[in-house]
Amino acid sequence: MRGFARREFQLVLLRRMADYTPGLVEDARTALGATLADQREANRRWQKMNHSRAAPRGMTRLRAVLGPPEETGRERIGDLTCETARWPLPLWPDLRFEVLAGPGGAVWQDWLVRAPGRTPPPIERMAGLAPWSCVVSDVMARLPDARPLEGDAPTRWLLRRTEDGVTYVAHFVYGLLQEVRAL
Repeated sequence: MRGFARREFQLVLLRRMADYTPGLVEDARTALGATLADQREANRRWQKMNHSRAAPRGMTRLRAVLGPPEETGRERIGDLTCETARWPLPLWPDLRFEVLAGPGGAVWQDWLVRAPGRTPPPIERMAGLAPWSCVVSDVMARLPDARPLEGDAPTRWLLRRTEDGVTYVAHFVYGLLQEVRAL
């Protein structure tokens, strides 16, 4: 993990978002002072680390990469209590990268959430939401009738809602809105 830090971690997150919002990803990569080759190398190193027997696992790996979290806590989910940790990432100053970990530090969920004290954009309808404007919890809080659907990858979430007879599906990567499609 030597040399792997928040900049490279953000590049890894961006790689997953590029399927939906290549223009935003390119702008963000430029803001980080990174090239496409830098992004590919960061992803290669992240994947190597994830598959290495010697690399730390779960929450320990994220603490090694991102440093001490800005905020920690405990959250009860059903009968289990999990550890929570949140880190700021420069690309998304109004958000935090949140990790929920179970006993032993195994990561159950990792995604971007609204930072405490930061106001989400006004959300009245799913139609017309702009990419990167909100996170899953923003939409669920304002549109409680939106229903989660199973995503096609562990880093992806879908929310479905019908408005004026049209069904929309919002696509999120690491919890951040990428696009809204009418079915």
